[in-house]
Amino acid sequence: MRIFISGGCKNGKSFYAQHVAKIQQTGFLYYIATMQSADAEDDERIVRHRIERDGWGFAVIERPMDIEKILDQCDCGASFLLDSVTALLANEMFLPDGSVNEQAAQKVTDGLSRVMKRIENIVLVSDYIYSDAALYDQLTEHYRKSLAEIDRAVAGASDAVLEIAYTNVIVHKGKPLYETILARLPYVARHVHRHPVAPPHMG
Repeated sequence: MRIFISGGCKNGKSFYAQHVAKIQQTGFLYYIATMQSADAEDDERIVRHRIERDGWGFAVIERPMDIEKILDQCDCGASFLLDSVTALLANEMFLPDGSVNEQAAQKVTDGLSRVMKRIENIVLVSDYIYSDAALYDQLTEHYRKSLAEIDRAVAGASDAVLEIAYTNVIVHKGKPLYETILARLPYVARHVHRHPVAPPHMG
């Protein structure tokens, strides 16, 4: 099953996605890591994710760009967790030489489309960073809109689409199919936040 998981940043999506990918495991289990560290906070996040998946049996493939190349590196009949689409776009858009690839969204969409056509069991994680009404600079807005375009395409190609928000898992697509996964999730995965986040101030 191709499952797309989105939601706010740092709300337990990766933890939840690991459980879903493990349940879907058929043979080998791959963790496709797209994140490139830019600062100490990123370093901490990467270390935390490594600790969380320790002992789970993931074979880690670091692929920060050109995502379709995993098709040449991996057994496509295995199960996959790709974390995250957000980082993948950032890597493709903001290049090491300081330039910006404004066509990165199309490249990422095309790459993920090829991946999803070849791989049947995959969980893809993204961040819902385009939902607020704040005004940002032109480049940030371009990135946010690009991620929204990619996420729509991935959701369209997925069998199930989930949103994780304040400990709730909302199934937007494929609920009957996803219920076969949900029934096998351990208790700990049903309570996504290990460190609950306060809801937005309501006035």
